[in-house]
Amino acid sequence: MLLKLKRTPGIYLVGFMASGKSTVGRALAHELGWNFCDLDEDIEAAQGTSIAAIFDERGEEEFRKIEHQAVKRRVEEIQRGKPTVIALGGGAFIPPANQMLLTESGVPIWLDCPLERVRARLNGSSDRPLARDPEKFEQLYRDRSSAYAKADYRIAIDCDDPAEIVAAILNLPIF
Repeated sequence: MLLKLKRTPGIYLVGFMASGKSTVGRALAHELGWNFCDLDEDIEAAQGTSIAAIFDERGEEEFRKIEHQAVKRRVEEIQRGKPTVIALGGGAFIPPANQMLLTESGVPIWLDCPLERVRARLNGSSDRPLARDPEKFEQLYRDRSSAYAKADYRIAIDCDDPAEIVAAILNLPIF
């Protein structure tokens, strides 16, 4: 196992919304015998409301502050030796402060899901605030790719089978 992962046992799944971070993260954590955390679920539990409601009522800037604090709390647990797979929200790896914190305290892995597959997975969903405008959605997808590419590893999402994606992650040289 990679020395960095032994020191700070955190695997951070990054990528665009609907790329499979939560589904794959749960399965990966199960395979590793590690804890699992969905950062958006953490935020909703702590705030007592949905991500969409936070965006609508307080705005994206306030949500990003809340998200950064949630990232810090989970990374602190990992730094204390609690092995955890974390599914990050689609924008959590974008701020440089989060990138640095996550890269220094574990291994970020980009689940690179094609835009067409993302659209198909979100078809009919109304709970994603940043997916409401199709043109802005596509631009956001393109804009975020350069940040996601800064993750330590990239897994191409060519299927909808979580077991196949978990197997690809377990074949990375970090294990």
